[in-house]
Amino acid sequence: MTLNNIWVFAQADGDTASTATLELLSKANTLGGSVTAFVAGSAGGAAAAFADHGAAKIYETGDLAGSLPGPAVSSAMQAVISGGDAPDVIMFPQNYEGRDVMARLSVKLDRTVLTNSTDITVDGDSVRVQTPIFGGSKLVNSTFTGERPFLAAFRPKSFEAAGGAGAAGEVVSAAAGELGATGGATVTAVHVEETSGPKLDEAAVVVGGGRGLGDAEKYDMIETLAKLLKGAPGASRAIVDAGWVPYSYQVGQTGKVVKPTVYIAAGISGATQHMVGMKGSKNIIAINKDKEAPIFGVADLGIVGDVHKVLPQLIAALEARG
Repeated sequence: MTLNNIWVFAQADGDTASTATLELLSKANTLGGSVTAFVAGSAGGAAAAFADHGAAKIYETGDLAGSLPGPAVSSAMQAVISGGDAPDVIMFPQNYEGRDVMARLSVKLDRTVLTNSTDITVDGDSVRVQTPIFGGSKLVNSTFTGERPFLAAFRPKSFEAAGGAGAAGEVVSAAAGELGATGGATVTAVHVEETSGPKLDEAAVVVGGGRGLGDAEKYDMIETLAKLLKGAPGASRAIVDAGWVPYSYQVGQTGKVVKPTVYIAAGISGATQHMVGMKGSKNIIAINKDKEAPIFGVADLGIVGDVHKVLPQLIAALEARG
């Protein structure tokens, strides 16, 4: 089986393409065939980045006038497919909008979906996706059967975003058409938490704090250290559930997946669901007073010690360097 046409549900914040989109486009560009980006709204300035990462064609729905992307994009995709430009595979980011569009399109096309994937391969007549299960301790390879297009969603940081594809980036209109009752819902407000410094899932350095910090006030050490290292603070699910920090800080299977150059785990024991979100980091430094903590099993450097003594000394040393 050869893939003649691969679509990626593409997202952008204004004129800036999302990292997840560039990762998917880059992977799609390695699978053979033509790559298409399908955008909710207008591609705008992000079109150049889509093309640079492999999109030879870009479908855009045009202004959605505040409507939810799910009904509009799935309807537009169905219309293009019915018109004869049918892809072999459609790749979606494993996020809210990606899942919403994919689920609605699945119903419209009567196609199975595979979610939470981390890889896709083409082997002869087979298209397979790989999915981690049991907290990432096992990998399952699932092969698509039946009619195309195949629909799959992929976790962030599963692929490297590599530019320089030199694609044409032709922009084509793909109107959503009449949506009926499903088009009645509109977005009235968007809440974005204020942050400073690099984004958690894009930072080169991430400092994660866990229950071993003792109480919420001690999380200040994590934020201070992250700032000194020009990184981003993260957290285990335990302290997010305890209300110490917002959910947007959570690293793990039910939070963000990070792959920084350096990940510092301070007071984190290393529950499986947390390690799923950070074990792909290039260098892992663990600080924990329990020498049997599971986090040491994936650490490149382990410090057996009390975070309340280790972190202040590390912060003081960094501040002394100016």
